[in-house]
Amino acid sequence: MLAAAVVAVMQIATACEAETIRIASQKTGTLAWELAVIRAHGLDKKANLSIDVVELASPEAGKIALRAGNADVMVSDWPWVSRERSLGAKLQFYPYSSALGAVMVPASSPIKSLADLKGRKLAVAGGAIDKSWLLLQAALKQDGIDLKSQSTIVYGAPPLLAAKTQGGEMDANLNYWNFCAALEAKGFRRLAGMEDVLAKLGSKGRIAMIGYVFDEAWADANKDAVARFIAMTREAKQILATSDAEWEAIAQLTGAPDAATLRAYRDRYREGIPRRPIADEEADARVLYRVLAQVGGRELVGSASELDPGTFYQAIPGD
Repeated sequence: MLAAAVVAVMQIATACEAETIRIASQKTGTLAWELAVIRAHGLDKKANLSIDVVELASPEAGKIALRAGNADVMVSDWPWVSRERSLGAKLQFYPYSSALGAVMVPASSPIKSLADLKGRKLAVAGGAIDKSWLLLQAALKQDGIDLKSQSTIVYGAPPLLAAKTQGGEMDANLNYWNFCAALEAKGFRRLAGMEDVLAKLGSKGRIAMIGYVFDEAWADANKDAVARFIAMTREAKQILATSDAEWEAIAQLTGAPDAATLRAYRDRYREGIPRRPIADEEADARVLYRVLAQVGGRELVGSASELDPGTFYQAIPGD
C-alpha cells in the first residue's frame, strides 16, 4: 500500500510539472519585451509552462538553433517558413505582430508621395531581397516606376541607416517598424506605411509578416502546451495594449533614449497586435507570396511559387 501511494504521488507530481518551452530570442528584440511582461506577471506559471530563453545575437542564429533542435520557438516571417517547408523542413507559423515598417522622410521634405522617391537617395534596411523592399518595388511598378533603376539605393543595417537618415545623408529611409518609430519621435514623417503598400498589392487587411515559428512535429506532439503558450502570449500583449505603466516598467529593456521614443514604440507596437482570424491572415499571405516569388525569385522563395498550404498553424478551431 505504501509503495502504491508513493507511485500515485509521483504520478501526480509529474502531471503537474510545468512543461518547458525553449524560446530563441534576441536580447534587444521586441520578443524580449513580451517575455519580460510574462515573467513579471507570472503568466508562465499561470499557464503551467517553464520558459527557457535561449538568448541569441541575430535572427539567423535563431533559425540555426531551431533547425538544430536547440530551441522550440523563435520569431521569423512566413515567407521563410514556406520556403523551408518546400525544402523539407516542416515548420509552422503563428502570427506574432503586424507592426510593419515604413518609408520615413524628414518633416520638411518636399517628398509628398511614393512616386516622388524617383531620382532620390533611398536607404533600404535589410538588403536587396528584404521583403518590404521587394513589395515596395512591386507596388510602384504598377504605376510605371522602377525604384531600383530610377533612384539611388543604399543598403545597410537598420540602425546605421536610421542614423544616416537622421543626419541628412538620405532623402528617405525604408526601415523596420521600431527604427521608424524612433525616427518618428525625432520629428520625421511617415511617407507611407507598409500596410498601405500591401493594400495596393491586394492584401485585405493588416497582415502579420512575422510570427512564432516552430517545428510541425513538435507542435503536434505538444498541442496543449502550444495552446497554453499562445494564450499566455495573448495575455501579455493585452497587458501591453492597455497598461501605460507596463511600458514604463520595460522602458530600459526597449532601449528608448527618451519618453517620446518610448511612446512611439508603445503606440506602434499596439497597432501591430494581431487581431484577425488565421484564415484571413493566410489568404493575404498567399496573395503577397505570389508577388514575392515574382520579384524576389528563387533567391528568396526557392522553387515554390505558392505559399505552402501547411505554413500557418491554427491553435484552436475557428482561430
